[in-house]
Amino acid sequence: MELVATCLFGLEKLVGEQIDALGYKRLSTIDGRVCFEGDALAVARCNINFRYAERLFIKLGEFKATTFTELFDGVYALPWESFIGARDAFPVSGHSVKSRLFSIPDCQKIVKKAIVKRLGDKYGIKWFEETGVCYSVEFFILNDLAWLMIDTSGVALHKRGYRLKAGGAPLRETLAAALAAMSRPRDNVLFCDPFCGSGTIPIEAAMLMKNIAPGLKRDFVSKGFPLVDKRLWDMARDEAKSLIKADCDFRASASDIDPDCVELARQNALRAGVSEVVSLSCRDALTLRTEGKRGSIITNPPYGERLGTINEAEELYKKMGRHFATLDSWQIYVITSCEDFQRLYGRRADKVRKLYNGMIKCNFYQYFKKFDK
Repeated sequence: MELVATCLFGLEKLVGEQIDALGYKRLSTIDGRVCFEGDALAVARCNINFRYAERLFIKLGEFKATTFTELFDGVYALPWESFIGARDAFPVSGHSVKSRLFSIPDCQKIVKKAIVKRLGDKYGIKWFEETGVCYSVEFFILNDLAWLMIDTSGVALHKRGYRLKAGGAPLRETLAAALAAMSRPRDNVLFCDPFCGSGTIPIEAAMLMKNIAPGLKRDFVSKGFPLVDKRLWDMARDEAKSLIKADCDFRASASDIDPDCVELARQNALRAGVSEVVSLSCRDALTLRTEGKRGSIITNPPYGERLGTINEAEELYKKMGRHFATLDSWQIYVITSCEDFQRLYGRRADKVRKLYNGMIKCNFYQYFKKFDK
């Protein structure tokens, strides 16, 4: 069957590479979505292991829909009875982008009506009690092409379960994992976040280096699907546990000027199972020293949008540029929504990557300095 992994814009490459690593065949990629082939076991394995994807869907089909009649007929033609039973629930939600069918409520009604008609014809009933397994149906219409899917994740995959509370401007866990991966963490190079907040970036880096599957400690809505029985979930979890690296030389240093954030990060690291490799301290980022170690800074400083003011953020970037220039051969990676960051920082980045922190458009500024092997 065809599966669809959705993600934040800019993370498609990482999602695709993880799909490859899990042994599945990619079919296509569009902004925010990667399609691939997988079986019932893949539903369990991908939900448990995905680091960068937001959700995993089963794709029922796609078709052109420029009118409500085409939408109804296309939905009706799909094999809904292969998943949804006579007593099961099937709420409908969705999105429409650059398409003639732009009214979401109207599209929801048509999709729901078509599924009811299809299932009613197959099961010989007219009324659905919807008290059984819940199959959340999602439609996505882009350029008049409609995709119909069933959600297998439930709660979004960025919610790993270790972060019960977050700081004032939390970074989504999937994005934090991507930032960590793009910084190329290594066992012999200190991973440092001097604006750690609730600790998401160093925690995700530690989970990556210890090979801890992000979804190992949480549940998914498809756990109740007959298609993905308990045996498959047990197989997927046992596999993920067996791949955790018990001995790991990776070390992360996380700090923040706010003691409450440091304590929050400490609790999160403990729940994530990485407290032994993430050291935490309360300090000003502008007092950071290399202490003779090799290291990389990967950080999400205040933007001036949700914490502080824009003027305060800009002044901070100037000070960061001056101080971080003293950190010998350390590599620097900074994500911010400030378009003028490079001028304020005082140096052009070696590479800039466009990303989204939720709905906030950001740039990931990368300053490289080669380490000796």
